[in-house]
Amino acid sequence: MFKLIGIAAGYYFFGWWGVLFGLILGSVIDRIRAFGQGALNPMQNALRQAVFLETVFIAMGKLAKADGRVSEEEIAHVEQFMQKLGMTAEHRQQAIALFKQGAAPDFDIEPTLQRFMVACGHTRNLKEMLLIYLIVMALADGHFHPAEEALLTDIAGRLGYGREAFKRLMDMVLNQTHFGGGQVTTEAALDDAYKALGVTKDSSDAEIKRAYRKLMSQYHPDKLIGQGMPEDMIKMATEQAKDIQLAYDLIKKQRDL
Repeated sequence: MFKLIGIAAGYYFFGWWGVLFGLILGSVIDRIRAFGQGALNPMQNALRQAVFLETVFIAMGKLAKADGRVSEEEIAHVEQFMQKLGMTAEHRQQAIALFKQGAAPDFDIEPTLQRFMVACGHTRNLKEMLLIYLIVMALADGHFHPAEEALLTDIAGRLGYGREAFKRLMDMVLNQTHFGGGQVTTEAALDDAYKALGVTKDSSDAEIKRAYRKLMSQYHPDKLIGQGMPEDMIKMATEQAKDIQLAYDLIKKQRDL
């Protein structure tokens, strides 16, 4: 019953994107009526999922426009991003509208980040995944523009990351992407592997294993879903975990761990 009401209300107030949220919310209310207040947590997750997706596409638009123009490579990256999420045509249109909203010249992203922090701010993994998606987005055209880096640093600060903490995260992500094409064994790749795990050649075996386990735990599907990440985005987190695994395997082979 409430599932149908949620769909109708979502479409009326928010369009096709609201249909998705209304369906999720209505299903949760029906579940609460059937099973009691113990079923409330899924409602919180549904809200986080909706806010997370909204923030991702708005922030991507803002980032793409940071250097003054949205490049073809950035548009292609967003298209590929939506394809990986398996979005329907209607949801793609809503996502594009959010992207264009963020890319508007005078758009203020502060209210969007405030909504994100209210819904997702206490979940470190969701904040970090948002930043990771944006860092990868900034690399879509092959380089970091100073305006993009400045915007990313500002967004990270609003999510609670100091400059040094964000710089470490950015360095890790940049080096993790080097392993997307498969296993490599050059000395330069080994340096990248250490950076991808957030460690150095001087780190002990125990420190390297601990860093690896922490990262793999961070990308674990059950943990991310439990914190409210949309299930469609789990596949992308899994791909990131594969790059981390390749980096660790390279270090493990070199150190004979």
